[in-house]
Amino acid sequence: MTDPSSRLTRTVRIPGATVIGLAAMLGTGVFVVWAPVIELAGAALLGAILVAGLIAAANAWSTVQLAVLHPESGGAYAYGRIRVHRLAGLLAGVAFIIGKTSSAAAAALAIGLYLFPDYARVTAIAVIALALILDLRGIRRSVQVSAVLVAFVIVVLLAVSGAILSNPAAASVTLELPMAGEFLAASALCFFAFAGYARVTVLGEEVRNPTRTIPRAVAIALIGVAAIYLLVGAAVQFAATRGVGIEEAGLLDLVRDIPALAIAARVGLIVAAGAALLALLAGIGRTIFAMAASGDAPAPLAAVSGGIPRRAQLLAALLAAVIVGVGQLGVAIALSAGSVLIYYAVAHVAALRIGRSPVVPILGLVGCVTLAGSLIVWGPV
Repeated sequence: MTDPSSRLTRTVRIPGATVIGLAAMLGTGVFVVWAPVIELAGAALLGAILVAGLIAAANAWSTVQLAVLHPESGGAYAYGRIRVHRLAGLLAGVAFIIGKTSSAAAAALAIGLYLFPDYARVTAIAVIALALILDLRGIRRSVQVSAVLVAFVIVVLLAVSGAILSNPAAASVTLELPMAGEFLAASALCFFAFAGYARVTVLGEEVRNPTRTIPRAVAIALIGVAAIYLLVGAAVQFAATRGVGIEEAGLLDLVRDIPALAIAARVGLIVAAGAALLALLAGIGRTIFAMAASGDAPAPLAAVSGGIPRRAQLLAALLAAVIVGVGQLGVAIALSAGSVLIYYAVAHVAALRIGRSPVVPILGLVGCVTLAGSLIVWGPV
């Protein structure tokens, strides 16, 4: 099948597209989101993960339907603009940039905190610069690097979860069931860890045979990560019932008494956040590029050199560096989750205009708005 015309170079196939989604999801969130989530969700932690996964699946359904029809850069920004109204697209684009820039900043800050805690912000900015250099060398190179990082992270997560779940210690703490609002806020924070499954739709103009590649890659990445998160969540809840304190370090706090796993968890966090940062900066840059090409951002940002929107990529890195300079990890996570939920709400509205079954888009829209609202009231912001 001939690929539709593209302003960028189509080099990404199903394996590479899947890696992009995996790298985005198996990033900062799976290592650091557990402290606020277990505090809010308590005994309903696994339920919160499932709710987040269901919302993610609904979001994936709508974005994939749209991506197949409109295989171009920009994701829900482009879909909202084409299917709904220019203002809807602009809302999605701004929400995406805020949300994903916050995610990039959170990833960089996490690396800084666990690599050189006394120089966390300086380290974070240096990491952003390194990720920018890799992305500017082309999406193919970013995919290759991410594939290695993802494989390592999966091994670390399985090892840490296995070690925790095999602990024979008896339960000493009873976790309580949360109030409805707290449960929804916990689900929204879990969604932060899922976000990234549809990253390949943002890179629509660089995917080969998008009608086949995009749906399969998103499905594979989402199902695989959901299974991993349920396993890690079970380990976190198990540890919490054994009286293990879970703070900002997340999974690292669970294995501090096991030196080998503590080192692995620390390295895993750095590797995972680095892989996510590569995918995040690529996605942000492509959205800025798409907005500029459509007249919703300064025209110079639509410039392409060597098949790469270099100016848009540079701006994405600069915005992430600014948030690193003024933000904190917990706030960045909550801001990212809320903004990205708004982004997907626009995608659901656009999907309703396709003319197919409205059930999934309506449920997804209600879910996104509800979870985003819960963060305002019960979240850590």
